[in-house]
Amino acid sequence: MTALCRDCLAGAADGSARCKRCGGHRILSHPELDTLSIAHLDCDAFYAAVEKRDDPSLAGKPVIIGGGKRGVVLTACYVARTYGVRSAMPMFEALQLCPNPAIVKPRMAKYVEVARAVRARMRELTPLVEPLSLDEAYLDLSGTERLHGAIPAKTLAALVLDIEREIGITISIGLSFNKFLAKLASDLDKPRGFAVIGRAEARTFLRDRPVSFIRGAGAALQARLARDGITQIRQLQDANPRELGRRYGSTGLWLHKLANAEDTRKVDPSGDMKSISSETTFETNLKDYRELERVLWRQCERVSARAKAAGLGGRTVVLKLKTASFRTRTRSDSLEAPTQLADRMFRVAREALRREADGTSFRLLGVGLHNIGPETQCDPADLVDRGAAKRASAERAMAKVCARFGEGAVEKGRGRRFVS
Repeated sequence: MTALCRDCLAGAADGSARCKRCGGHRILSHPELDTLSIAHLDCDAFYAAVEKRDDPSLAGKPVIIGGGKRGVVLTACYVARTYGVRSAMPMFEALQLCPNPAIVKPRMAKYVEVARAVRARMRELTPLVEPLSLDEAYLDLSGTERLHGAIPAKTLAALVLDIEREIGITISIGLSFNKFLAKLASDLDKPRGFAVIGRAEARTFLRDRPVSFIRGAGAALQARLARDGITQIRQLQDANPRELGRRYGSTGLWLHKLANAEDTRKVDPSGDMKSISSETTFETNLKDYRELERVLWRQCERVSARAKAAGLGGRTVVLKLKTASFRTRTRSDSLEAPTQLADRMFRVAREALRREADGTSFRLLGVGLHNIGPETQCDPADLVDRGAAKRASAERAMAKVCARFGEGAVEKGRGRRFVS
């Protein structure tokens, strides 16, 4: 069995509790360690980790990234999670669980800067890096042993040590032979974890798990399966695939394959991100168009930052509004080419906002990009709007300044006062 020390990267004896070289106890061993090359890397409590790195006074404290009693938790550090705080939880609920947390407003420009630095380190190992969000990605290190002089597991262990030392955040790794299992593995040993799922134990590992373990099996599908008596992955493994196909169509066949650890998806550098979005819940309901417009611009800036960090753009701009009575309105419009620029998103979404801001009180506003594509296809020259190129250049220059000095270091005119 191959084994290595994750603290000093030395080879270790199988079954050793501590490394003979450094005395470290983080020994990684697995019978298939030298044959697996598909990895999922997930930054641990990313936003909170960056804030704790930049503000040592937060060390050891429960930190929640978010804001406002009517807002939601963007992320929580592991100390806050011990109280039950989770991402996407309403802030009022988080504050009930964790009475005295340090609440930090998000600094997206800083998170984008750190994410780019992490992503650059990943791409030094392999061009096959598939971003899922700012803080997670798939990597395929097949065939890199000769290039790096080490098996993928050791190369990955070295990578996260370098990132921890030089960038100041920690990462958990999941290693397997396909994307489905690699992502599952990365959640097994957080934070600073490294979990492995090999071919030999894959079906057994999945067998006693609930259907919810299958990524993409959402609440509606789980409820449908439960009505038919299917709640465990073992039931999908044992089912006749033809019967699953008859009941659930292509979804049934897909479930049967994943339940049996079959996933043929390749690590795709263009990514499989379906959308990039940002939304905010207001402290008090808003109905004034100008106030909603200012909020819309801020959300467009955040979506733009995430798109640029991921190297992606979207062709469809979606505006989301939630009324005071909790009715959701979504409006969308498509561009001729994908965009990752806040200015272009804003101009499209603003037209929809003008139609919807009819005196209705809203409690939430969001904007998103759909029909995702690579940034190489984004924002070609606009022959009709001659000022578009100049605005795009100014926006990219401002993004660089904000990434270096923080959000608010420089602000576009519309961030203070809007004109039609």
